[in-house]
Amino acid sequence: MSTRIRRLASSALVAALAAMTVLLAPASPAAAHNTLRAATPAPEARLSAPPARITLEFAQKLDPAFTTIVLSDASRRKVRTSEPTVAGATGTVTVDEPLAAGSYTVAYRIVSADGHPVQGSYSFTVDEPAAGAAPAASGVAAPDAPASGVATSGGAAPDAPASPAASSSRSEGRGPWPLAVGGLVVLAAAAGVFLSRRRRRGTTA
Repeated sequence: MSTRIRRLASSALVAALAAMTVLLAPASPAAAHNTLRAATPAPEARLSAPPARITLEFAQKLDPAFTTIVLSDASRRKVRTSEPTVAGATGTVTVDEPLAAGSYTVAYRIVSADGHPVQGSYSFTVDEPAAGAAPAASGVAAPDAPASGVATSGGAAPDAPASPAASSSRSEGRGPWPLAVGGLVVLAAAAGVFLSRRRRRGTTA
C-alpha cells in the first residue's frame, strides 16, 4: 500500500514540475508578437529636408495583405502616400506630396505570425529651410535685374543721343563748306570781271 502511495506521489510531482516548466519557459520567437525594430526617418528625428519615403523594419516577416502605414501632419490630416510595399520584414511607402516644415506622425498596423494585430506610431519633424538659403537665392537674382536694366537702358540711351549728335555734326560740317566754296567762286568771278575792265580801260587810254 505504501509503495503505491509513493508511486502516485512521484507521478504528481513529475506532472507538477512539467507544468511549471511549460509555464516558466519563454515564448518561442514564432509565438511572440511582431515588433518594430528600425524606422527611416527614425523616431523623434529632426530632418533638414522632407523625406521621400517612409521605411519600417519589423522583427518578423510581414503579410502584405495586413500591413498598413499611414503618415499624417500636425493637424492629423493624412498625407498622400503610396500603398505599402512589403519585402520580408520591411514595409515602405513613398510620399506623394511635398512636406512643409512641421511635425509628422507615422502610424502602422500589422499582424503577427500568431495572428495577433500589432499597431503603433512615432513622430518626426521637418525643420524650416536654413535662414541663409532664401537670401542667397534672392541675392543672386537681385543683381541680375539691375544688371539687365542697366544693360538695356545703357545701350539704348547712348544710341539715341549719339545718332542725332552724329547726324548734327555731319550736317554742320557739310553746311559751311558749300557756302565757302560758293563765296570763293563768286569772289573769283568778280575779281576776273574787275581785272578785265581795268585792262580794257588801260588799253583804251
